[in-house]
Order: sequence, then structure tokens, then C-alpha cells
Amino acid sequence: MAELTKELSQVKGEEPAVRGKDVRVHPNPEPPAKGPLDAPTGTPTVIVDDLHIVYRVYGAASENEKGNAVNALTRILKRQGRPQMKEVHAVKGVSFVAYHGDAIGVVGRNGSGKSTLLRAIAGLLPPHEGAVYTDGQPSLLGVNAALMRELTGERNIVLGCYAMGMTPAEVREKYQEIVDFSGIDEFVQLPMSTYSSGMGARLRFAISSAKTHDVLLIDEALATGDREFRKKSEQRIRQIRESAGTVFLVAHDLKVIEQTCNRVIWLHKGKIKMDGDPKEVLAAYTKG
Repeated sequence: MAELTKELSQVKGEEPAVRGKDVRVHPNPEPPAKGPLDAPTGTPTVIVDDLHIVYRVYGAASENEKGNAVNALTRILKRQGRPQMKEVHAVKGVSFVAYHGDAIGVVGRNGSGKSTLLRAIAGLLPPHEGAVYTDGQPSLLGVNAALMRELTGERNIVLGCYAMGMTPAEVREKYQEIVDFSGIDEFVQLPMSTYSSGMGARLRFAISSAKTHDVLLIDEALATGDREFRKKSEQRIRQIRESAGTVFLVAHDLKVIEQTCNRVIWLHKGKIKMDGDPKEVLAAYTKG
């Protein structure tokens, strides 16, 4: 806590040295020859090439054991030694190219691989097969983005900005803007454990979008905001696009995606079912 207090005071006063993050990025990526999209004019920022993501779930029921409480009890009583392991093939051969200025909505039913895809682009999940290339450091903003509940909003702002690689001077410059955008006002001096889910979501988005990102990944982070905050968020996303950034947006509110994005990817059971104009893709998606 003493160190955090020291850092906070330094942000408002002298500038301490800030450690750089060791981030691996692929310099100037070239689109894969077998990509499904013809490259429009612009610089590619994200290339996903025949991506497969497989993860293991331990203790999963087999197909014959699913269904009711009797089967569940039988499964528990019979379980001996190591729990049963099941492989989940969450993303299956996904390929696409994203460019500077793109705002790409990702839609699909629960379990279609939307969040898994974003985590893979962010570098949080290793490919089982294929590859992800990014020009710059992707930043993932999710509804459960890590902020420290026992710390005040003020300290979370400072630490969150440092984690994104901002300098103390940049933090000082952006601090009040983050507070105003999030609308937490006097609550900034209180621990985040006292915040409502909506307040926490607003602060997460305000921190994450305070820096101009090469690639910003937003996973349901706007779901708990009110109507006014959503409008502000949509405007901020447009500003990021105009500054030559790339935005990926996962949201169940299709109207937000239609109004914000210039392209939509529809995932179905881990595969791309449709990729193109928002109105066309969303119309097909709503029909099922």
C-alpha cells in the first residue's frame, strides 16, 4: 500500500522511471495467401490465419452421463483417480484480416467462440494450430477486466494506465478525463468494492479507452452501462477508429454493433459463418 501511495503522489508530482512491458508483436504483418478476404486499401493490423483454439476441461461429463441429477450423482460416486478430461475445440479454422480504421462486431450464440477468439487475438490463449499476427499491442477490455476491488478508483486509474504503458505525464493528462467519462465523480476516492456493477464497467471502459490503441478488443464491457454511457462509448469507439485504430466489439445488443461497426463477423460453433456488411450479416443472423 505504501508503494501505491508513493506512485500516486509521483503521478501528481515528479515522474518516476516506468518499466517497459516485454510485448511480442509481429512487425508489419503480411496477409496470408489463403486468407478468405481480398485486401482492401489500408494497413493490416490483425491477421488471423487458419486459427484453431483447443482447451481442456477436467471433470466434464460424457454425453451418456449428461441430463439429470441421478446421472450427476452416479458420475460423482464412480469418479476415481484423475477426473475425466474433455477437449473443447472452441475455434475451428478461422481466418480473416483486419485493417486500420476497422470496427468489427463479432456476433454468435453463447458458446460460438466469440470471447475465445478475442482472447486469442490478445495473446492470452495459444493457438492449437494456425497463427495470429498483430501490428502493435492488443488491449482486451472485458466485463471482468482486472481492477483491484480493495483499492480506490483513483489508485485503479493510476495502475490501469501504467499497465497500458502510459507514462506518469500521460496519466496526469488523462486522469480527470477518465473520472469525467466514467461519471464516478466523488466515488473515485472510495474502494471499488463499494461500486455498483455499472460503475465498475464504466471505469474499466474509461481507463482502457483513455489510450489510443492499435487494437482494442471489447468483450461485453458495455452491457452494464446505461443508455447515456453507451452513447458516450459508441462515440469513443468512433474516435479510436478515426485515429487509425482497430476495434473488435462483442455485444449482445445488435443495435450497438450496427451503429458502431463497419463490418461484422458471425461465428457459429467456432467457425465463421458470415463476414461482411453489418446490415447484411445482422439480418441473416437474426433470421437464424
